[in-house]
Amino acid sequence: MAQIFQPAADWMLKLTVLGVLGGLVALLVAWHSSLAFQPAIGQPVAQEVPFSHKHHVGEVGLDCRYCHASVEASSYAGLPPTTTCMTCHSQLFRKAPMLAPVRASLEKGRPLVWRRVNRLPDFVFFNHSIHVHKGVGCTTCHGPVDRMQLTWRAEPLTMRWCLDCHRQPEDRLRPRDAVFETDWQPSPDQQALGDALVQHYGIDKGRLSDCSVCHR
Repeated sequence: MAQIFQPAADWMLKLTVLGVLGGLVALLVAWHSSLAFQPAIGQPVAQEVPFSHKHHVGEVGLDCRYCHASVEASSYAGLPPTTTCMTCHSQLFRKAPMLAPVRASLEKGRPLVWRRVNRLPDFVFFNHSIHVHKGVGCTTCHGPVDRMQLTWRAEPLTMRWCLDCHRQPEDRLRPRDAVFETDWQPSPDQQALGDALVQHYGIDKGRLSDCSVCHR
C-alpha cells in the first residue's frame, strides 16, 4: 500500500498543534494583562485635563447627572461633551492653561479622551440605570468622589465583590432620592430600611446570583 503521508507530515502536525497552543496561551496572557492593567485602588489617575470631582461636586455642588447625563436611562453613565464643560468655562477661567485641551476640543470638534478609571471584562454586562433605579448610590461603587482631586478606583469590582452585594443588597440600598447624594450614610436601622426597599423596588434576590444577570 502506497504511503499516504510524507515523513515530514508528522513534524508538521506537531508544529501546528504547538502553534495553536502557543497562540491560545498568548491570547490568554494578553487577556489577563488587559484586566490587570488598571490603576491600583486609591491611586489617582492622571488625565489630559485634571478634572477635579472634589471641586466640581464637593465644592461647587454639581449633581452627578449634570455630566453623566445618561446614567438614569442607559447602561452607560456617559461622559460630558465639550459643550457641557464650556457651559461654565466660556465665562469662568476662560484662559486657564489647564483648560487648553478643552478649548482645543471645542475648536476642532474632537471629543476629549479620558483614561479609564474602572474597567470590567468584555464578558461582563453592567447596567448603570438598573442600579440607580434600584437604589444603589454612585458612591457605593465609585467611592467618595466629592473628595477626589483626581479620580481613583475605589472598589475592586471583582465578581466576588459584586456577588456580595447581589446576595445581600439590603446593606447598600438607599431611598431613590438619595442615590446621588455623596454624603449619604446607612441609617442605624439600615437592615429594616433595606428589607423594606427590597420589597419596594421589587428586587428578586434569588435571581441576582444567576450567571445570566451579568454574563450575556
